[in-house]
Amino acid sequence: MLLHVGGMRSALGLLAVRRACCLSRSTHNSPQTLEYKPIKKVMVANRGEIAIRVFRACTELGIRTVAVYSEQDTGQMHRQKADEAYLIGKGLPPVAAYLDIPDIIKVAKENDVDAIHPGYGFLSERSDFAQACVDAGVRFIGPSPDVVRKMGDKVEARSIAIRAGVPVVPGTDGPITCLSEAQEFSNTYGFPIIFKAAYGGGGRGMRVVKEYEELEENYQRAYSEALAAFGNGALFVEKFIEKPRHIEVQILGDKYGNVIHLYERDCSIQRRHQKVVEIAPAVQLDPHLRDRLTADSVNLARQVGYENAGTVEFLVDKHGRHYFIEVNSRLQVEHTVTEQVTDVDLVHAQLRVCEGRSLPELGLKQDKIRINGFAIQCRVTTEDPARGFQPDTGRLEVFRSGEGMGIRLDSASAFQGAVISPHYDSLLVKVIASGKDLPAAAAKMNRALAEFRVRGVKTNIPFLQNVLSNDQFLYGTVDTQFIDENQELFNLKPVQNRAQKLLHYLGHVMVNGPTTPIPVKAKPSSIDPVIPPVPLGATFDVAMRFLCECPWKRLQELRALLPNVPFQMLLRGANAVGYTNYPDNAVFKFCEVAKENGMDIFRVFDSLNYLPNLMLGMEAAGAAGGVVEASISYTGDVSDPMRQKYSLEYYLKLADELVRAGTHILNVKDMAGLLKPESSRMLIGALRDRFPDMPIHVHTHDTAGAGVAAMLACAEAGADIVDVAVDSMAGMTSQPSMGAIVACTKGTNLSTGISLENVYDYSEYWEVARGLYAPFDCTATMKSGNADVYENEIPGGQYTNLHFQAHSMGLGHKFKEVKKSYTEANKLLGDLIKVTPSSKIVGDLAQFMVQNSLTRAEVEERADELSFPLSVVEFLQGHIGIPHGGFPEPFRSKVLKNMPRVEGRPGASLPAMDFQALEKQLRETHGDDITPEDVMSAAMYPKVFQEFKEFTNQFGPVDCLNTRLFLDGPKIAEEFEVELERGKTLHIKALALGDLNKAGQREVFFELNGALRSVLVKDTVAMKEMHFHPKALKDVRGQVGAPMPGKVVEVKVKQGQTVEKGQPLCVLSAMKMETVVNSPLSGTVVKIYVNADSSLEGDDLILEVTE
Repeated sequence: MLLHVGGMRSALGLLAVRRACCLSRSTHNSPQTLEYKPIKKVMVANRGEIAIRVFRACTELGIRTVAVYSEQDTGQMHRQKADEAYLIGKGLPPVAAYLDIPDIIKVAKENDVDAIHPGYGFLSERSDFAQACVDAGVRFIGPSPDVVRKMGDKVEARSIAIRAGVPVVPGTDGPITCLSEAQEFSNTYGFPIIFKAAYGGGGRGMRVVKEYEELEENYQRAYSEALAAFGNGALFVEKFIEKPRHIEVQILGDKYGNVIHLYERDCSIQRRHQKVVEIAPAVQLDPHLRDRLTADSVNLARQVGYENAGTVEFLVDKHGRHYFIEVNSRLQVEHTVTEQVTDVDLVHAQLRVCEGRSLPELGLKQDKIRINGFAIQCRVTTEDPARGFQPDTGRLEVFRSGEGMGIRLDSASAFQGAVISPHYDSLLVKVIASGKDLPAAAAKMNRALAEFRVRGVKTNIPFLQNVLSNDQFLYGTVDTQFIDENQELFNLKPVQNRAQKLLHYLGHVMVNGPTTPIPVKAKPSSIDPVIPPVPLGATFDVAMRFLCECPWKRLQELRALLPNVPFQMLLRGANAVGYTNYPDNAVFKFCEVAKENGMDIFRVFDSLNYLPNLMLGMEAAGAAGGVVEASISYTGDVSDPMRQKYSLEYYLKLADELVRAGTHILNVKDMAGLLKPESSRMLIGALRDRFPDMPIHVHTHDTAGAGVAAMLACAEAGADIVDVAVDSMAGMTSQPSMGAIVACTKGTNLSTGISLENVYDYSEYWEVARGLYAPFDCTATMKSGNADVYENEIPGGQYTNLHFQAHSMGLGHKFKEVKKSYTEANKLLGDLIKVTPSSKIVGDLAQFMVQNSLTRAEVEERADELSFPLSVVEFLQGHIGIPHGGFPEPFRSKVLKNMPRVEGRPGASLPAMDFQALEKQLRETHGDDITPEDVMSAAMYPKVFQEFKEFTNQFGPVDCLNTRLFLDGPKIAEEFEVELERGKTLHIKALALGDLNKAGQREVFFELNGALRSVLVKDTVAMKEMHFHPKALKDVRGQVGAPMPGKVVEVKVKQGQTVEKGQPLCVLSAMKMETVVNSPLSGTVVKIYVNADSSLEGDDLILEVTE
């Protein structure tokens, strides 16, 4: 430590003496007590935490308190903390209300206020306000009006400093009146220069200009900010000292000429000239420099007869030279750290000095002031560091502060339910930590910040935690460029916020219904399965799209639960797990990542049995180290001599190619359930004869009801594996019954060895589980299977989907027509193998025919004029490969006309995918927690992955919810538990659903872990009937949105105007700070959605620019 630690702690005790004791001293015959006049009632002409800080001091001293508030501040805590509270500035803008001197004086006089404390900001450094108080016979708790005037006028304060022998920075002698004066100054002293508001501080109206081209714009912005914040836009100009330390000295004077200092504070950690973190005392400050700073501060105060609390601010350059900046003739935001290390209550002192006490009477003598340890103050603000510290507004859904030994909190609006508006400063709470040295204080501060839970608005807490962990901050010295030069401070640890996000999701479902599209109006069963569910697989995109879960996470969890069970996945050859073609390296990379995450067997197929696509998938799976199971997609009927396109010989030749290519297992994939017992014996028997040592696997569906018989025939013919479904999930468009197969083979040479009792228990669990998915159950619209599948050849999954779609469109009675059209569409396309995605192409054409009442003949005749579904056109172009027997002609030529066609394997001509560039793009969009698995998800399904990330960002991981809660939400008064992770369980109770508000929202109330929580949810149905300002679409570059909530100060362009990239478009003002919105691209302004004085929310559309 550079300063003596210890000494007397008498000041606080002397300042906090009882009121009665103070009154008794008024009879003392010392000249210093003759002017003593006790204060009975204090008004604070301010708002927020500083008002509450003063109220608390007054209450400790037995002084009655009065608050004033604007119309926008009716819900603020400071008006509730005072003994009395009165509205001021009725009808005025938010800031102007607190600048309304006549109204403030009027309220003071009407309510017998005998002293006014100005706080900081607003009128605190306005000499006319101090004079108005004196003229009204109300004491001003601060310096005399003349001193406030001298110190508030930066130019006069500078002259006084020069007369007092205090070093100053080169600058203008008086406020400048026009831009040309600023240009003249810059020509004399060069750049950089800095504009400063002549009648206020706090960073308002302060702009650094580094080159001539920036001069005019920054002059206008500084003038406008100063005018808005202080009611006077006057500026003066100084030479800008680069990379200085910002050191300020706390002074205190009385009415009798006594002036002391309470040592210094280091306020170098700044952003936009606004202090973020303050420290007392300054770290590694040369003792001689400290002596010069404190001596100059006291001399300057004595020069003007300074009374009450104030701060003298200096810049210290890298050579240890100090320069006077200004005097803040008021209490500073950061006065708290001085109080912590000196044990002096500065507000008590202000009040006592105003009453007429002398500093010696209060025990405040220079030789008694000692520094005890270190203190740090962090200003927790509702600003988003990830977006350039843009102010955030909204409702505090959750607020829990950090507390404990060595922590002090000064706050006002920080409570659950508080609304953070764009009208005032973004300060939420000041956190002050004390310790024996700086690392100890920083450790306490870090711990306290980690305890904070603030939900509903963004805060700068993650940024502050990075500052407190920075080695330069802890063990070195920092200057005003510290934040700019340490970009790692912006590597922010994402806030999980899982509990509140889950409440948002549950509230959303309660208000708007399921996020997953529900095919039929049926409720999930209220009965949960008795046996705890095991995670199951799902189609890759379905996991993200409808279940809102990461498929890779599912795979990882399954592998951890079942380390010794082989896992199998379906690979659509060159289409990987998608519905389109991918570059070859993308297919290889996907298989590699899948194998690393626990996949063992890759069942490779192609929807057309197109051999080049199949071969690529096999190579990729094999290269990844997986077991390759090549699949033959089955259609037609090998037992029907009249159907020869897909004959037994066709399948055997295809099998020869797959075995020659090195498959480990041969699979027959019968997606429509077309295998009859006889065709099963023929096909499997021939394959077994041709490949006696090759494992054969058969997959089928039971749409016609003959699946059990067909699979028994396959087994008898030599199949090693047949796919089944547990009894309660079997039949119709699913697989044949597991119990039936086990029972039929029991006691034979084909016995499975599986206990029927185990099958029954397993089936019972899934029977209950199936009830949870009632809205998706095929039995909701389909009551039985149908042997007409042998004619239409619709795959099982697609059969169910088409049935749902027909009913949802009111065409349930026309499903027979849809099935007939499917048959005709298949013939139009040349009789295809029908597996995803080829089956979808046939289905799209079938629905197109039904919707337009077209027959097969009419489609063929009018093929050159009809607008076919895109999937049909791309198929005919060759986008998924070449079908067996080639494309149908002349149908293909009539549809395509002169459109381009793909020759050979579609993916062969695609350029390789740049995974590094994709990962970089994802990190820029979603943050640094992007995994290799995320990269693959984005590569396969860019739009689906984007929507999935947006969902999880809004609602968090919902996989911890049970099925019923996920689909249908909780009932009112329902209590349930949600396990976020091991050892972290949420106890939730749904309480109530509120009425619709003016913003189209409903408030949903919960009890979370015994505490009341609520979330605001937009009612999507009601929103359609209400008018709202349009939002800018993030994926449309030319749509310029508001970077933060605020008011439009100026629109700088006109519709039809040509703009350059980076050109200013408009100026926004929020929380008394102006922000210029620049064009993201060069182009033409096609539409403007705002005008001056428009109030905007974040991302509201400002204008559109087209290239």
